[in-house]
Amino acid sequence: MESCNCIEPQGHPDDLLMKYQWVLVQFGAFIVLCGATHLINLWTFRIHTKTVEAVMTIAKISTAAVSCVTALMLVHIIPDLLSVKTRELFLKNKAAELDREMGIIRTQEETGRHVRMLTHEIRSTLDRHTILKTTLVELGRTLALEECALWMPTRTGLELQLAYTLRQQNPVGFTVPTQLAVINQVFSTNRAVKISPNCPVARIRPITGKYMPGEVVAVRVPLLHLSNFQINDWPELSTKRYALMVLMLPSDSARQWHAHELDLVEVVADQVAVALSHAAILEESMRAQQQLMEQNVALDLARREAETAIRARNDFLAVMNHEMRTPMHAIIALSSLLQETELTPEQRLMVETILKSSNLLATLINDVLDLSRLEDGSLKLDEGVFNLHTMFREVLNLIKPVASVKKLLIALSLAADVPEVAVGDEKRLMQVLLNIVGNAVKFTKEGSVVISALVAKPESLRDPRTPDFNPVATDDRFYLRVQVKDSGPGINTQDLPKLFTKFVQTQTPANQNGGGGGLGLAICKRFVSLMEGNIWIESEGLGKGCTAVFVVKLGSADRSNGAIAPFVPKPLLNHNQSSFGGLNVLLMDESGVSRTVTKGLLMHLGCDVTTVASNEECLSVVSREHKLIFLDLSVSAADGLEVAVQIRKRFSKRHERPIIVALTASTDRIARESCIRVGMDGFILKPVSVDKMRNVLSELVERRTVFETV
Repeated sequence: MESCNCIEPQGHPDDLLMKYQWVLVQFGAFIVLCGATHLINLWTFRIHTKTVEAVMTIAKISTAAVSCVTALMLVHIIPDLLSVKTRELFLKNKAAELDREMGIIRTQEETGRHVRMLTHEIRSTLDRHTILKTTLVELGRTLALEECALWMPTRTGLELQLAYTLRQQNPVGFTVPTQLAVINQVFSTNRAVKISPNCPVARIRPITGKYMPGEVVAVRVPLLHLSNFQINDWPELSTKRYALMVLMLPSDSARQWHAHELDLVEVVADQVAVALSHAAILEESMRAQQQLMEQNVALDLARREAETAIRARNDFLAVMNHEMRTPMHAIIALSSLLQETELTPEQRLMVETILKSSNLLATLINDVLDLSRLEDGSLKLDEGVFNLHTMFREVLNLIKPVASVKKLLIALSLAADVPEVAVGDEKRLMQVLLNIVGNAVKFTKEGSVVISALVAKPESLRDPRTPDFNPVATDDRFYLRVQVKDSGPGINTQDLPKLFTKFVQTQTPANQNGGGGGLGLAICKRFVSLMEGNIWIESEGLGKGCTAVFVVKLGSADRSNGAIAPFVPKPLLNHNQSSFGGLNVLLMDESGVSRTVTKGLLMHLGCDVTTVASNEECLSVVSREHKLIFLDLSVSAADGLEVAVQIRKRFSKRHERPIIVALTASTDRIARESCIRVGMDGFILKPVSVDKMRNVLSELVERRTVFETV
């Protein structure tokens, strides 16, 4: 095309037309002059006049001149004529080329239309089998194929299996090895490849008669590998796994595969791969969704079973708590009453043994309930302002009698930086300290037990052995470090991790005769964790004693909001100073035994007691003469609360209204909060001894309120 452009005439078409007109005029003049010259030559055989000779000479000269000019003009005109012819050929070639391009464009548009149609049909579903079957049907219809088949890899990947064919009557299930040269040739490129009709993957239809098989092409179809598929992640496409699509033209025909048809096959193969990838992702997501639904159902079932088990356990504990505390109340109350009578030394020893055993049993009941609430997370700290130094001295006074019997030296050392008043759960902190000191005294036969406390900096408390404990200092909180060191038998180092496990007993000479392991240390660890602290025990081995250390986080009293300290019963040293003669008390208890025992305690302390057995009787008997009312909430708490509400309504004036105290075996925090909500003045837990009742009455007389923590 460039060679043609180089000889294309450059003149303007109007200039060329004017030039061709002058040439025609010149040719006409040349012909006329030539004819005239020949006619004049006829006269040359005779003598003419000079005039005629002159005319003839001029005519010949003019003819010669016109001939020369015409020849010269032809020299310039011939190239122009040749360029016109060349331009005509150029335009014809250009028109033919445009026709070819238009044919290609029409072919591409037709191919694109078929691709869009096939893509729409293929991707109208996400079912793998439907996608593959639709692909074969649409390709067969669009390309007028005699046969179209799809070979899928087996699980091992070593063979290809005939999985789908265009004709339903064709057998399916044949296998060929993937190591065939023709298969490797097709798998090595993403283009459609013409293959022999006699190769194994092309013999999908029996050849009958003398028909010549049509041309066959094969193309690979990438398959998505989902072995490492994860939600929110792209799946990995394995380049080693392909399906093989084989397409066969009609037999005994001169038709051949064209380039646009091969392009169509390649595009369709890519679209099938994309559709299969979407189908595989959908299948995997649906499988994951099904697994997730099954897991959710299982988790929901497990949650319901756990909730049922928790409710059953709580119901059991509530019943056992009531059923055990009620007789314990009778045993402890009657034993304490018996202890204050005239007894022989042998009888007093028996009564004291009964009281100690009963108190141990009551402690075990409390421990079981505390551990249960700790495990289900329902136990919360009851923080308030309390005297930290007084708490340490009370623990020391409680332990000293036992230590003196064993002739042990017990000492208390408080650092100067330990504040006198702090904010925290005094009852739980005292329980932890009393348990640890009690264990030290219990297992130490001789020597000493030393209690020391100081305020520790968070940096000094970090220990690589306890990476979960990360103390953080704040302006209104501090860490109290308490250490209890004894000269007892010591503990094997391999037994130290077991000490805080429930009901685990270490093999030491002391505890083989001193009792089994229980819940004490396990509960202490839970309490310390609630107080954002840590606890551990150190020992260098048997015979070298041990040291128990715990750290708790307390609040500074000068930064507190003035919380009221919870009531803790305090033993009265002089019983004669605690007589409550003339105090008129109304006692409501549905249990006859419990009612009799509590009445005995109150009468022993000098109270005038009126007893009733039901809520209705209580409302009918109560009067302004009753200064104190004990309501038992063990059986029907709601009815007891309603009685309290009715009494408060009946005595609207504060100075006329009696003090209302709940006496119950329930350790439920909700029961305590309900009592506070309805306006009751106290909440006391069974069992109740003489000393505890004496302290309760003293608090009520002095402060008109007493709430025991649960």
